[in-house]
Amino acid sequence: MTDPAPDNLPPISWTQKYRLRLKRRRLLWRSFRSRHDLTALANRTAGIGQDAILAFTTLRNEITRLPWFLRHYRALGVDHFLIVDNGSDDGSVELLRDQPDVSLWQTQASYRASRFGLDWLTWLQMRYGHGHWTLMVDADELLVYPDYDTRILHDLTAWLDARGQRAFGALMLDLYPKGPLGAEPYNSETDPTDLLSWFDPAPYRSRRQSPLGNLWVQGGVRERMFFSDRPDRSPTLNKIPLIRWSRRYAFVNSCHSALPRDLNATYTGPNNQSPSGVLLHTKFLPEIVEKSQSEKTRRQHFHDPDQFGDYYDGIADRPTLWTSQSARYTGWKTLQQAKLMGLIEWETATGANDL
Repeated sequence: MTDPAPDNLPPISWTQKYRLRLKRRRLLWRSFRSRHDLTALANRTAGIGQDAILAFTTLRNEITRLPWFLRHYRALGVDHFLIVDNGSDDGSVELLRDQPDVSLWQTQASYRASRFGLDWLTWLQMRYGHGHWTLMVDADELLVYPDYDTRILHDLTAWLDARGQRAFGALMLDLYPKGPLGAEPYNSETDPTDLLSWFDPAPYRSRRQSPLGNLWVQGGVRERMFFSDRPDRSPTLNKIPLIRWSRRYAFVNSCHSALPRDLNATYTGPNNQSPSGVLLHTKFLPEIVEKSQSEKTRRQHFHDPDQFGDYYDGIADRPTLWTSQSARYTGWKTLQQAKLMGLIEWETATGANDL
């Protein structure tokens, strides 16, 4: 027998459905056990309101990005940040510990062994996120969506609730400068998109995977520059960053895919008019050159770090990513015109208000 699925998910057998249920339980169990890795440095979760929107993040040495990261998501309406620091020594801990809307944990445990921080964040989502709209983003990701400059996240989640939709998907879009990497300075108090103002409008390809039914999107500048000879290894660009969380849910691979599998049906990819957002990826700030060599040595990213040495070396060579085919980012309408972001018909929502 097969499992009834949303229209855009491939059906699966009851045996596959049972295995996915077991997988979800295993992921939740290992996340529950990972709580012992975490030491609370500033736990302000008692102040979380019933309707609060929560942001969950794992980071290491992000002092350059944190000022704008916090500013961006506060402006969007995030009510509380739950952050795991993985051994920062650049002042990130000191900055975060002083923020009244941040709860902070720290760990020296292996990022890679924790499913790249996912076990830690899943535990915090289980403990504090149940029933809340939760946002899972990295420090180098800035979520935008149609009208985000006039409609905050509470408007978006009210619109999703009105539709009976539990999740909201996004394309992770790499932004880059016009000149060589690392050539221009960056002021951490300013919008990183002022410096990283270019992106690849195409090509992007996507396909549904079985049995999870998750969309797999690849393409863009990193594939063009660093994986042209092995595109199957280029970064995965689809994410489901915003979910009305249940303690029964689990992300499988970052927030690229989730269980139960119907959560994966909510994102239909670029070149599609279904409601979606974009995660502006600010990876290519000037510090990326130095960080690439450090991360190559630490070996905490990728399941098989040995296969990505050339990738780190390519970034360290300070290449110019810009070409005459690059498009300039000037706001969310640019992304909609490039068909990288879907539409939102706000009038169909109940309770969504203009700022």
